[in-house]
Amino acid sequence: MAVTQAVLPSRRTRWRAESTTASVTLAALGAGGLLLVAIAVLVLPAVRGATPVASLVRTLRSGTMSGVLVAGVAVGAIAGIAGWIGAGRMPTKLAREQAIAGAVLGLQAVIFGSILLRFVHGDVSKFATNFLDFHAMGAHLGDFANGAKNTLFLALGGEGIGIVLGMTLAVFASSRRVVVRAPARAYVNFFRATPLIWQLSFIYFGLSIGFGVNLSAYVTAIATFGLNTGAYAAEIFRAGIQSIERGQLEAARGLGMSYLQALRYAVIPQAVRRVIPPLMNEFVILIKDTSLVIILGLTFKQYELFTAGRSLFSITFNPSYFVATAIGYLVVTLPLIRLVTAVEHRLRSGLVGVVGRVDVMGER
Repeated sequence: MAVTQAVLPSRRTRWRAESTTASVTLAALGAGGLLLVAIAVLVLPAVRGATPVASLVRTLRSGTMSGVLVAGVAVGAIAGIAGWIGAGRMPTKLAREQAIAGAVLGLQAVIFGSILLRFVHGDVSKFATNFLDFHAMGAHLGDFANGAKNTLFLALGGEGIGIVLGMTLAVFASSRRVVVRAPARAYVNFFRATPLIWQLSFIYFGLSIGFGVNLSAYVTAIATFGLNTGAYAAEIFRAGIQSIERGQLEAARGLGMSYLQALRYAVIPQAVRRVIPPLMNEFVILIKDTSLVIILGLTFKQYELFTAGRSLFSITFNPSYFVATAIGYLVVTLPLIRLVTAVEHRLRSGLVGVVGRVDVMGER
């Protein structure tokens, strides 16, 4: 008997079959309204010149800027109202989703466009002079690049120490013996319950005064970040270990392994895969926490991003350097945040490994 195999329609075929002219129009209107707002914010200053600050102020105050923003708000409002009214009347699920997407995008265009309209009709000159004066920053790009390098070096050093320490503490904290578990829990609770800025100052001055150990501020910062990260990593690893079914450990013990061998060969390899995303999130947080080393007094070559921006502000009294510092942090952290999302997506299925993907039934 012949067996026929059902052929699923492609995404494009399904889109054409289930979309309607009205739903596509609503989605396009919402996207168009948001695009007009984006053009006003990004394209107009780039075309007319964002530096010097006087050119940026003229662009922000121009009738073209206001006109594009008003058009974006108007188109977004039409898409928002029509989308919410028409979504329930669409004949297919895909058409309803397109109408809702147009309404949501239109609402975003109205919100962002209205805020920007209020901004461009306020005291733009004062704001731009204080926070958007980037004309003189070209000579200091090297300082920001050096700050970004030091920020990553501090974070990577602290994260490396923290992962090793956290794994060790997690094994101790998972022990059934109180005498083994209690010191690990005390360490974790102490470093999680005290501010990182206090830990930096106490370890830096405490080692010197109490033990006669004179470490540089840079080395002390890396060590402190490692000790602090170790406490949080220990909780992450402990949660990962406890998420593995108890039968895995018992099966390994049944094969003649000791408790530590069972953890090493059966439990921890599975737990590590599950804790990669939260560990990466901790790394992103640590990158921002490196700004706290400002209290230790680093040398100029050791400045991280925030300290570099603050130093340049103290020289020029231009607050725009703080905005440039924030942009620097975004440049460093946004790719890592995107990487975390990608890793979480790859590890979401229990059949997906760290290195490669196991395709189920030939699907990708």
